[in-house]
Amino acid sequence: MNSTAPKLWSPGDWNAFFGFGTNILVNLLTLTALLRYVIKLPDDIVFGRILPATGLMLFLSTIYYAWLAYQLAKKEGRDTVCALPSGISVPHMFVVVFVIMLPIAAASGDPIKGWEAGLTWVFVQSFVLMAGGFVAPWIKKITPRAALLGALAGVSIAFIAMRPALEMYMDPVIGLACFAILLASWFGGVRYWKGIPAGLVAIGVGSLIAWGGLAFGFNFGGMSLDKLGASFASFGFSVPLPAIGHVFGGFEYLAVILVTAIPFGIYDLVEAMDNVESAEAGGDHFPTTRVITADGVVSLIGCLLGNPFINAVYIGHPGWKAIGGRIGYSAATGVMVLILSWFGILAVMMALIPVVAISPILLYIGMLIGAQAFQETPKNHAPAIILSLIPQVAGWGKLMIDNALGAAGTNAAAVGLDKLAGSGVLYHGLELLGSGAILTSLILAAVTACIIDRAYGRAAGFALAGSVLTFFGFMHSEAIGLAQSPTVAFGYLVVAGGLFGLARQAAAQPAGMGAVALEAAD
Repeated sequence: MNSTAPKLWSPGDWNAFFGFGTNILVNLLTLTALLRYVIKLPDDIVFGRILPATGLMLFLSTIYYAWLAYQLAKKEGRDTVCALPSGISVPHMFVVVFVIMLPIAAASGDPIKGWEAGLTWVFVQSFVLMAGGFVAPWIKKITPRAALLGALAGVSIAFIAMRPALEMYMDPVIGLACFAILLASWFGGVRYWKGIPAGLVAIGVGSLIAWGGLAFGFNFGGMSLDKLGASFASFGFSVPLPAIGHVFGGFEYLAVILVTAIPFGIYDLVEAMDNVESAEAGGDHFPTTRVITADGVVSLIGCLLGNPFINAVYIGHPGWKAIGGRIGYSAATGVMVLILSWFGILAVMMALIPVVAISPILLYIGMLIGAQAFQETPKNHAPAIILSLIPQVAGWGKLMIDNALGAAGTNAAAVGLDKLAGSGVLYHGLELLGSGAILTSLILAAVTACIIDRAYGRAAGFALAGSVLTFFGFMHSEAIGLAQSPTVAFGYLVVAGGLFGLARQAAAQPAGMGAVALEAAD
């Protein structure tokens, strides 16, 4: 074993820092816009209370995962360990805003009430994560890798890659140019002048096209001198302050909050397991319990200081590792976020950099994670991975329909499910398959992979778990409770019974006879 201390910074950390850092920056800019323009919170709360707390939470998270990577590199005596990426959970960012904060702010007429409800939501989720961290290793041990990575691939395609791909083609002059710059370097091995990281080159070229185009009367990237000038009003210095009173102020909405907080806490649990599995497939084995518990602790600290967004280990470890990321990129990102959030610089960054220049980086990460699901699992498990993608696509499709109908001032119930079905939109099917999609992806892929391996007893166990989770609303339902989707739950139960029967039959046959019989049937 090499006794030399691991390097805190490697040349490839520049690539990962600009890629991961811009990813975090986009998420910070997005949540800032949501708080200001959707919830309509005053700027003194957004820039003076929430963003400083968010910045501190992200700093603690990225520093912790850099330290964890340092310890692993030191223990194993190698310099190829890549820190786990972490940050604001993007799906939860939209859920807490549109499902919790906005309705409560609208009903009460007070955006502060919405903020408080968001804090309570994170408070509950934090404890779900901390408790779940101790059972996660056992779940990870019995679940096929195809199920864990397949569920992750579905998330990456539907909720990581799709939006930036659409943004690229809505502004193709910048989007396609930046995407080509990244592909040439990160897949094609092209090195840019004096080793400048591809992520920085893409952002620089995208910004140059946007502002250069503006000088000649073109509107590439939506840049504006007026927006840039107005953004300097947010400058200042703010540190996070305790918000415990606000956290408990949201408890009056606890019944509404629990409906989503517990299921999404479980979602985070499964997603974190998937991401640890993804890192392990990439050669870095991190302790699952410590990872998930850390997410819960860091999120709890953030919410007690005023941050209404959950922290999560991100997908993308193989991508950052592939472009040279090691330990330093994570810590550097944390320092960057602390500076941006405590000094009110985010609004200026939003006005300077076209978002479409950053979008290709997220598309690249989605591509890499989707590919890993096939590359790091047995070839015969490919059908299980394909099946695991479908619930995520259903969830994305339902979200698009809901947003479109909401923009038109209506919803699916008002339009009529039969009328939608008559137009080829099977909304109720999307609703059932897309609700709790990450758990559905995991269960379906696990059952399929076990059947492929002819491990019928394990397949029956996963089908039974699907029945129980569905009965209580954690899958195929938008609310937890008893008998939320009883027909679907019964369907899983029937499958579990049939698979258990196959397992008994296989066990009763002489060794090798079951396989011979099945091959003959084929």
